[in-house]
Amino acid sequence: MSVISEDIQTHWSAVQPLFSIRDEKEYDKAIATLNALIDEVGTSEQHPLYELLDTLGTVIHAYEEKHHPIPECNGVEVLRLLMEEHQLEPEDMSELGTPDIVLDILNEKRELTVTHIHALAKVFQVSPAVFV
Repeated sequence: MSVISEDIQTHWSAVQPLFSIRDEKEYDKAIATLNALIDEVGTSEQHPLYELLDTLGTVIHAYEEKHHPIPECNGVEVLRLLMEEHQLEPEDMSELGTPDIVLDILNEKRELTVTHIHALAKVFQVSPAVFV
């Protein structure tokens, strides 16, 4: 008799691909899953899937560190770059608040919050880690 029950093996086969990202196709799938989890879980640490979200974020971060290194910069600098690439103005960033709030963030008079970071990750379809 196996030490690991058939039930555990069945569930593991469903989630195991999330814990080993070997190529860009698996990376894209993991990012899509992370975004879906962020939509579902938000920032609620009491949500039953919070630990999965946290663990998947760690796995994605490890893959990105190895395959998509980010130059040393802070979250606001990343935001500026992404806004420039997408030709966005403060008025286009309602996810962060009013244009005045966006300008305060861009001028580093106000910090990005966890809510801002999750919203930006969703808007730009990147890992929240790029804004941390």
